Amino acid sequence: MSENNAIELKHVTKRFGEVIANDRVNLTLRKGEILSILGENGSGKTTLMNMLSGIYFPDEGEIFVNGTEVTIRSPKDSFDLGIGMIHQHFKLIPILTAAENIVLGLPQKGRMDMKKIEGDVGALIKRYGFDLNPAEKIYDMSVSQKQTVEIIKVLYRGAEILILDEPTAVLTPQETEKLFDVLRNMRKDGKSIIIITHKLNEVLEISDRVSVLRKGKYIGTVPTSEATVASLTEMMVGAKVDLDIHRSAPVSPKKRLEVKDVTCRNKEGMIVLDHASFTANSGEILGIAGISGSGQKELLESIAGLQNMDCGEVLYYSDDESTHQLHKLSVNEIKQLGVHLSFVPEDRLGMGLVGSMDLTDNMMLRSYRNGKGAMADRKAPRDLAQKVVDELEVVTPSLSTPVRKLSGGNVQKVLVGREISADPTVLMVAYPVRGLDINSSYTIYNLMSDEKDHGVAVICVGEDLDVLLALCDRILVLQSGHVSGIVDARTSTKEQLGLMMTGTVGKEEAVNE
Repeated sequence: MSENNAIELKHVTKRFGEVIANDRVNLTLRKGEILSILGENGSGKTTLMNMLSGIYFPDEGEIFVNGTEVTIRSPKDSFDLGIGMIHQHFKLIPILTAAENIVLGLPQKGRMDMKKIEGDVGALIKRYGFDLNPAEKIYDMSVSQKQTVEIIKVLYRGAEILILDEPTAVLTPQETEKLFDVLRNMRKDGKSIIIITHKLNEVLEISDRVSVLRKGKYIGTVPTSEATVASLTEMMVGAKVDLDIHRSAPVSPKKRLEVKDVTCRNKEGMIVLDHASFTANSGEILGIAGISGSGQKELLESIAGLQNMDCGEVLYYSDDESTHQLHKLSVNEIKQLGVHLSFVPEDRLGMGLVGSMDLTDNMMLRSYRNGKGAMADRKAPRDLAQKVVDELEVVTPSLSTPVRKLSGGNVQKVLVGREISADPTVLMVAYPVRGLDINSSYTIYNLMSDEKDHGVAVICVGEDLDVLLALCDRILVLQSGHVSGIVDARTSTKEQLGLMMTGTVGKEEAVNE
């Protein structure tokens, strides 16, 4: 092994039953570099990194750290080798301070000197350019600050090799730039960094080299300077992919939905949606952007009749110019009025589908009342299930397979396909391509555009701002339950949306529609 390599993996294989998650993978991380690992969902990226962090143990292969073959059987072994992994889901205790979380679990002799600990943490903050107060409680922090605590936690423990799993998934563009500046400072200091991500533009901006996995196999590594979005996509998929999103101009848009001063609370009684108001038009896609937990879920569920409201109105305008007060109706009453709402919720199996039922029966959830007498019509749902499988390339042993046995991406295809096939006048989707490969993602984007072209009012909650700007006509931004503003997607930028998401720019400065 070269002395310039911090990590080298040789023929590493990991199986889960009959499924081969990693198949004889060879990979190197050089000292003082940022390596991005790309791959579609299910390609084995996180599994591979979990073997480096001690969560999984390889079935075959060798792992070298700084030139020495090692055995990593636990997270402690990984820490002892100077490897620290920052997961997507943070493991912090809200009532403790940043410094207390950072030293939590470390062996201590006698009473902890918190002033000294805060001083040591402060030195790390200054060294790498973090934005954090060591004495601040976790429950008062933003998502990016919590991520900072997790990064400093592994640095405090002496990590020289850092692994970040989807680090920008919940960050605004401004927070992403701050994180990248910190990572560059860490690289200058000799740290070796692995980033697992799916955002190709960020890969090209931050990394030195890019390694690609496909279906558990190692495809290759290329210098970032020689890569493009198209070339990386082709490596990930194995074929050229059309990355264009069809977006036509709205034709004769008409008011379809009007949301007025809607306020909702969560189960703990906290206000999560505060006097939200907006209009959705037929023949347009209205995007909804915001940091996770800003009220997106409650907003869509309020329109669908699934969320109790403290106050406000949801009005539906029919083609015959009649108006219906949806907020006063149940889901069944809304359907009986002839109002065709389709809803793809964030919780696929908890709210959208029944995991123990097969594909046909899940299609029947929308149509079982259409049968004659006591018998439900199964032919039409079966035909629909086959159509969704064929058009969206759902990977399933058969139509009789329970959906809980499908991968997350295939579950999402079944749900999106069913809702789009219901001929809606309003289509609401929350994170419609989460878990999907690139091919399927662009298929869904263009299906949504087709629905818009047929006069449907499409409301799309998304987390990828680049996609929202390319797909939507207007974008509504939520910030801590408030509508921060609505902008024209054709003339807005990621930076502008990011400022609105954090409340840095208010509605008056931001609205340009």
